[in-house]
Amino acid sequence: MKIAYHLPSFHTIYAQRTIYHGFKNAFTDLGHEFITYSAEDDFATFFEENQPQIFITGSHFYYQKQLDFKLLKQYRDNTNLVVFVKIDFWKSPLSKARINEAKSLKDDRKTVQMIKEGEMGDVYFHVVEQDDERMNGFEKETGIRFHTIPLAADKIALHPLFDMQFASDISFVGTYLPEKRLFFKECVFPLKYKYNLRIYGQDWTKRERMLGWLQRVGQYFDIPVIRSLQKAKLRLEDEAIIYASSLVSINIHEQYQRDFGGDCNERTFKIPLCSGFEITDYVKCIAKYFKEGEEIVLAINQKDWFDKIDYFIKNPEKRLPIIAAGRMNVLRNHTYHNRVEEIIRLYCEHRKMLTN
Repeated sequence: MKIAYHLPSFHTIYAQRTIYHGFKNAFTDLGHEFITYSAEDDFATFFEENQPQIFITGSHFYYQKQLDFKLLKQYRDNTNLVVFVKIDFWKSPLSKARINEAKSLKDDRKTVQMIKEGEMGDVYFHVVEQDDERMNGFEKETGIRFHTIPLAADKIALHPLFDMQFASDISFVGTYLPEKRLFFKECVFPLKYKYNLRIYGQDWTKRERMLGWLQRVGQYFDIPVIRSLQKAKLRLEDEAIIYASSLVSINIHEQYQRDFGGDCNERTFKIPLCSGFEITDYVKCIAKYFKEGEEIVLAINQKDWFDKIDYFIKNPEKRLPIIAAGRMNVLRNHTYHNRVEEIIRLYCEHRKMLTN
């Protein structure tokens, strides 16, 4: 099959970069043709020349800016194209100060109307679980079901490999997001006084955060110089080496993820895939994906967090069965290959419905 994936900018250094490569690697490895639609492409020319069977996009305003929905509807009506739309939260918990984030979908009447009238897409999905209250009201208001397709790990790009250059007691790879800063202050930064703590990623200084904002503006308006102000600090494969070379790889979610419990980050799956030992803050859905204490370690509060980190650093052999079981679970259930198989299943289901 030919898959078209909407990546608004090739210059992003944040999560969409690894999610994109995860899908790209999985689709390609499974024998599909994968092409990318971005700001550099002319919409009509792209679809006329490529004729994809699946187009994966999003309801976020950044994505909508680059789409011609009338023309897209023509392709959907006249070809075997099925459009998958990653929707925003029906009731968003995100601060309005985060101007690059979408507002609550329920308040975006234009987008809701497009969904109700079938103008936006065919299959709607989110990373959150079906019972997450942030999505309460979507199906009732639109009359359309959304599917849960969680994030995952990229088994093509990430291979466990120890490297003394990255060896540490504790590592964290990620972005210094506003909704994580209190947790970092209380539960992460104090670790450096007792252990060898190493932190990697984006936005860890004021200068980086300022450049990050400018870069996102440049990407939104497709301004060549500004859209690529910063490059990713790590290669995709470096993340695997960091996890495999750390005694403990900590995972931290945004506060709203802990509060609602219906979605977790890519790191949840990437650390075990890379034979890393993961200790994560408590997010309800993680206990659905992993057996706590057997495949992953969850810390339910601050004391539990510090106690478990200390215990496993002092008893590194206790990590080994958890590492092995966690990796096996991810390889079986939580790679982007698994998510691609679900997308293909939904595609076939939708096409069958249309022909009946």
